Amino acid sequence: MTSADSGAHGASAAGTGGAGGSDPVHAGLVGWRQAAEAALYGPGGFYLRPEGPAGHFRTSVHASPLFAEAVARLLCRVDEALGHPAELAFVDMGAGRGELVTAVLKALPADVAPRARGYAVERAAPPRPAPGTQPDSADAAVPTWCTEPPHGVTGLLFANEWLDNVPVDVVETDAAGVPHRVLVRPDGTEALGDPVGAGPDARWLERWWPLASRPGLRAEIGRPRDAAWAAAVGSLRAGLAVAVDYLHVRAARPPYGTLTGFREGREVPPVPDGSCDITAHVALDACAAAGTGGAAGAGVRPEDHPRLVTQRAILQALGVRGARPPLSLAGTDPTAYVRALAAAGEAAELTARDGLGAFGWLMQPVAMPYPAGFPHLPPEHLPAEPPHRRP
Repeated sequence: MTSADSGAHGASAAGTGGAGGSDPVHAGLVGWRQAAEAALYGPGGFYLRPEGPAGHFRTSVHASPLFAEAVARLLCRVDEALGHPAELAFVDMGAGRGELVTAVLKALPADVAPRARGYAVERAAPPRPAPGTQPDSADAAVPTWCTEPPHGVTGLLFANEWLDNVPVDVVETDAAGVPHRVLVRPDGTEALGDPVGAGPDARWLERWWPLASRPGLRAEIGRPRDAAWAAAVGSLRAGLAVAVDYLHVRAARPPYGTLTGFREGREVPPVPDGSCDITAHVALDACAAAGTGGAAGAGVRPEDHPRLVTQRAILQALGVRGARPPLSLAGTDPTAYVRALAAAGEAAELTARDGLGAFGWLMQPVAMPYPAGFPHLPPEHLPAEPPHRRP
């Protein structure tokens, strides 16, 4: 939302301590990070609802099984680069209902599957088994559920659209061009709070999202995401950490921020009452810098710097391509032709330049070399305006 959208900007809550204080005009106002934390993960929060995220938006995981199959091939490449460890971990950050981790484990080849162990990292409770069924704990495709990433594992840590739901504070410049914290009520109305002033948030903005001295500009302070990513990377003893999200980089930050909401497949104004998802694009370049520190403690090689790459480029490197099957196949094997045509359509969706293919992949190795053949794009070659979540 811009200033014109909110209808509440222009009033300042300065002097209220950022939470409204005893001023009745600003009662109930808190920063966006606190508001989103409660709305997403507090009692009755959006991510605790029974329908789960898949009931409201569609990620690459839900778009096609080709995505999980490609991630399984990536895990196999990591396994090879690590020298085939006795236990190979797949850590699914923000696992939701466990769709990705379960599909990846089932897609592994017979020589890898027995050594693989899946971890579903999710703050919400794990999904309940269907009536009359009980998961077999001895089944290799059944992940271990946990609220924090396991420490000291070796393998692939994969965060698909996780960082965008790590809540962040929002700032906006006032009439004099000075950035203030944006405060919000549960109904979504906003007011400007105290100036950001000096300190860690100001330093982060100066380094990663500098704002010009003119009114109405907005930014999301990504420090909590940097810290979350550094901790995730640091949990690996060795392996590869991957974050997949819609992103922006320092050279092309959006001037009015990216905070938005999603409900039932539609983008809606962000209202922190638990009725919708609250999300914002991720400054993956800042996360990469923070993750390098986390990886250094876990033994990263200096020459293996983080890489930013588009989903289109990495999925194509992993064999996902949208080429149509030859028409001659329709005459010799119509069933195979229909299957191949459907798979080509799904691959095209996953790799579309103006869709899911524009998502950024941050790849950060820990005590291992990059697998051969992995693409690398400098930040200036990444899409400047990646897409929002798909319904």
